[in-house]
Amino acid sequence: MDTIPEEYPVTLEIDYPDRPLDRFTSFVRPIIALPIVVVLGLVSGATPRGAENERVLGAGGIVFLATVCLLVVRQKYPRWWFDWNVALTRFGTRVNAYLALLDDRYPSTDADQGVHIVIPYPDPPSELNRWLPLVKWFLAIPHYVVLAFLTAAAIVAVLIAWFAILFTGRYPRGIFDFVVGVFRWWLRVAAYALLLVTDRYPPFRLA
Repeated sequence: MDTIPEEYPVTLEIDYPDRPLDRFTSFVRPIIALPIVVVLGLVSGATPRGAENERVLGAGGIVFLATVCLLVVRQKYPRWWFDWNVALTRFGTRVNAYLALLDDRYPSTDADQGVHIVIPYPDPPSELNRWLPLVKWFLAIPHYVVLAFLTAAAIVAVLIAWFAILFTGRYPRGIFDFVVGVFRWWLRVAAYALLLVTDRYPPFRLA
């Protein structure tokens, strides 16, 4: 008897645009996305190079090393660190989805729009192993290898979708599902190895 795989605690769904997409904004997407990409870079910790005294202009990006230290020493994950990490992850995913032509609505800095991410807040003492944060980056190496190939394939898929949108105004559903699947895989790995919100090893699947 076949069994249905248990759903991973971290999920990503992106609404399929079952409507004609804006061909002009799709054609010049890298240009019109530049302002929001700059904003994302700033809140992710952009730092000017070449100055005698580097001054951080961004907000610092994902709170990773501090989370590792606190989980190991005190088994705590401050809620505001978690909320920041999740908000930045959602924002970054919206921007990347826009760049991948998955939606033609300009990315919001706060509203979910068509990108739906669920990341449950963990209870560190009962749900997270104290020492795993020290090695999760290493344990996730097989995923990095697979994702390197999948990401390259997704870039090619987006280029094909770009031509399809220009000629038909539609994002081919099969290509859409594949690209979203790669996004979903990256999110699971990030939740495990970077956000540190779960100890469940990410599955090797797009769905």
